[in-house]
Amino acid sequence: MASASKVTGTRRSVAVGFLLPALVLLGALVVYPIGYSVYRSFFDSSGDSFAGLDNYVELFTDDTILTAVKNNAIWVVLAPTVATALGLIFAVLTERIRWGTAFKLIVFMPMAISMLAAGIIFRLVYEQDPDRGVANAVWVGVHDTFAESSVFPRARPLPVHPLEAAGGGAYITKSPVRTGEIARLPLIGVAPAQMPKDARPALEPTPRDGRITGTAWLDFTRGGGGKPNVVDAKELGLKGLRVEAVKDGKVVASTTVAADGTFGLPAAADGSLLRLPASNFREQYNGVEWLGPSLVTPAVIGSYVWMWAGFAMVLIAAGLASVPRELLEAARVDGANEWQVFRRITVPLLAPVLAVVLVTLMINVLKVFDLVFIIAPGSSQDDANVLALQLYRSSFGTDADLGVGSAIAVLLLLLVIPVMAFNIRRMRREARR
Repeated sequence: MASASKVTGTRRSVAVGFLLPALVLLGALVVYPIGYSVYRSFFDSSGDSFAGLDNYVELFTDDTILTAVKNNAIWVVLAPTVATALGLIFAVLTERIRWGTAFKLIVFMPMAISMLAAGIIFRLVYEQDPDRGVANAVWVGVHDTFAESSVFPRARPLPVHPLEAAGGGAYITKSPVRTGEIARLPLIGVAPAQMPKDARPALEPTPRDGRITGTAWLDFTRGGGGKPNVVDAKELGLKGLRVEAVKDGKVVASTTVAADGTFGLPAAADGSLLRLPASNFREQYNGVEWLGPSLVTPAVIGSYVWMWAGFAMVLIAAGLASVPRELLEAARVDGANEWQVFRRITVPLLAPVLAVVLVTLMINVLKVFDLVFIIAPGSSQDDANVLALQLYRSSFGTDADLGVGSAIAVLLLLLVIPVMAFNIRRMRREARR
């Protein structure tokens, strides 16, 4: 008995010797910082005066911190759910395609990119200028496919021109036009880059009996020269400009200007006023302000999902590989369609894996910082604020308050603990099976 207890004591001593370095590191890097953060959260910004619960009261009264709390709630609900759902869809679909392995590699590849690099990538993706930002380039392309775009934004007449404002952005001739006469519609204010590439030098048409003929042109000569209301050799026609003949408030005829600026109207337009509708001059559609106050949080969440959907897909695919195929085949033999097999068999069998992915991502989004800090511009960073970013700003910003920063750290710890406890209970339950 003595020798047995001696051996047991020796084993314990050896175990403690091996664990001691890890315990020292755990205490120095985890336990002490947590304890000191809790202690520091009860003092003011200088750390000299005891503040009690004042720092915690500020967490729920300061508008900036409340925005961070609200955004964190959106992140916790939205980001893990969307990433897990996409991961599940990708995992199921890639089992049915020949090049599934290559697809998985492509989807998982963003995980190899750091948060910093991903933030820089999506800052460019969300650029407002459609010529630089991919998101707006696609959005503007789709918009312009279904909506007529402006031909000459910001074009306008000079006071000496025969045109005047008609309200609503349109322009109209100052006097009626007659058949057999030439109508002149000069404009300025069109940048060279906005001129149609196939626009040709403007021409003044020959008058024709029974018709109204005219010219619409850019009344501006590059390099100087030229006279107002006169078609000069170097001035270009306003191809695509829409011209309407209006009589008694009604449009009686309309036409579109040719590449050389000429146009013609039938006899029905005799005695009418020529109007250039506002659709000619609308500002070009520049897309969505992805990083504006209203959309910045969903935009940043989109970049997070791009990174982590591959992680969810790989874990779910591993769980899917262990699902008994005979159960799926039996359900199909019994008459279940693919949606019923997916909903009634595949998803319930994958529930433990889905829970692991969901909980892991929930813990991960509670401490998200890099993406918000890099993607959100300064003008909307307050609107995209999250607790981890506010922790950084409160602790190291220009108006640093370590008391408030420590209180935010404690709040984050309290938010993570229930999720971790759920995960531990779930793992113990799985171990008992």
